[in-house]
Amino acid sequence: MTQGGGPDRSLPPANDPEPLQPVTPLPYVAGVFAAVTSVALVGIEPRPVRVEVHVSGSKALFNLVGLPDTAIREAKERVRAALASSGYRFPNRRLTVNLAPADVPKAGSAYDLPIALGVLVASGSVPPSVAAVVALGELALDGEVRSARGGLAAGMVAAAAGLPCVLPAGSAAEAGMVGGIEIRVAGSLAAAVSAALGEHIVIPTPSPPLPMPNRFDLSGVRGQLVARRALEVAAAGAHHLLLTGPPGAGKTLLARCLPGILPALGPDEALEVAQAWAAGGRPRPPGAAPPFRSPHHSATAAAVLGGGSGVPVPGELTMAHRGVLFLDELGEFPPHLLDALRQPLEEGRVHVARKGVSVEFPCAVQLVAATNPCPCGYTGDGFVSCTCSPGAVARYRRRLSGPLLDRLDLRVHVPRLKPEEMAGPGGEPSAVVRARVCQARARQAGRGGLNRDLGRDRLDGLEWTGAANRALEAAARKTALTARGWDRVRRVARTIADLDGAGPVEEQHMTEALHFRGDG
Repeated sequence: MTQGGGPDRSLPPANDPEPLQPVTPLPYVAGVFAAVTSVALVGIEPRPVRVEVHVSGSKALFNLVGLPDTAIREAKERVRAALASSGYRFPNRRLTVNLAPADVPKAGSAYDLPIALGVLVASGSVPPSVAAVVALGELALDGEVRSARGGLAAGMVAAAAGLPCVLPAGSAAEAGMVGGIEIRVAGSLAAAVSAALGEHIVIPTPSPPLPMPNRFDLSGVRGQLVARRALEVAAAGAHHLLLTGPPGAGKTLLARCLPGILPALGPDEALEVAQAWAAGGRPRPPGAAPPFRSPHHSATAAAVLGGGSGVPVPGELTMAHRGVLFLDELGEFPPHLLDALRQPLEEGRVHVARKGVSVEFPCAVQLVAATNPCPCGYTGDGFVSCTCSPGAVARYRRRLSGPLLDRLDLRVHVPRLKPEEMAGPGGEPSAVVRARVCQARARQAGRGGLNRDLGRDRLDGLEWTGAANRALEAAARKTALTARGWDRVRRVARTIADLDGAGPVEEQHMTEALHFRGDG
């Protein structure tokens, strides 16, 4: 105490210092690494993804890197609960999970299972051989493995890598379309570990999908001989078709009969279609029938062309790849959406860019459209008077731009049926017409592809009679036939000649093609 009674704040004597306490370093545990293969979709193309897990340190952390979306970031809680429910100890250490390549966006819950397997291998709970698989599946909190998007892509990655594929039952059905791979079905996390070790393997027996019968048959179409012929020509050459007429004339019925006269898809084409549908999260298309998609006119551009807020997903245009895209009530679609179809129809591919991510989706489709001539539908009907003003009719028709119409190979008027036609018998059934279409397609296959894909050089190399060329030149002088229309008329004429079994394209083939285009 000092003289005033306060505390003594003087420094301690220099010869009596307090000893310094040694600093004890935190224990450090050497990192342990494991990697399990999974898959990501870029467009519809599968990319292998290495799910790398690194365990180190003593601080309990769980970090996910590699451009994961919200569903993947939430995987840490599902994995933690699934491990505990399956009898495994979750490591109370620092966990870093990297989804490589790190510059490819990842989305969905399919990475739950490979993350869990990587954590078990890196923590020493299971042998390292568990990581030597391609894995995919969503984990439930009780350890159940649920189906997730990407089964077909996982099968393709497994085939390329020569690894077995561990999948839930629902995803294994898709992967079964890929031949030459070993598919192991796992219903739980514990079963997935056993399957990866080669124990208690359950390999599904792939069964071919049953074809879905088309309930629309041409035998139910009354009259409309010109429209029926145009439908057959369109099917034979995969040409675009526009049906115009008053309400109730049969436009929609004719369009829905088209899948019934198209040839079945080949194995490679069916695999492409399955890839597109799997990338869109849709069920596997039935059988080998070409897909038929008919979006409503209120659909957004992203729904039709593809897109989304995160990783772009294919739209209806890609869902119709190798098949038919039917746009009913074409005049009701927004003009900007119809004009956005022009480039994909020409190129067979659609490019979608979202937030720095650019993907390409295939869309080799056959466009079939149906529309009324005006808002009320009765312009030029002859029986019901049109109630639309001239301005309303003009605005309605301006919704279909000239460049879009120029890409439609066949434009057919579907008139109102006469009473005797409605009471009369139906026409040829779809099976008979389909046989002729298949024969025409076989002739095109001998030339190397569909007539709709013939370029100008290949068109010039085909046989054309002088009368056919003169008919085309005369039509070009009298009508507004564009350079694009010139080639499209020749493609349709070649298809008509194939249906007739003719060698060179003759005058009657060219005249019919010009009639269907409305330019002759």
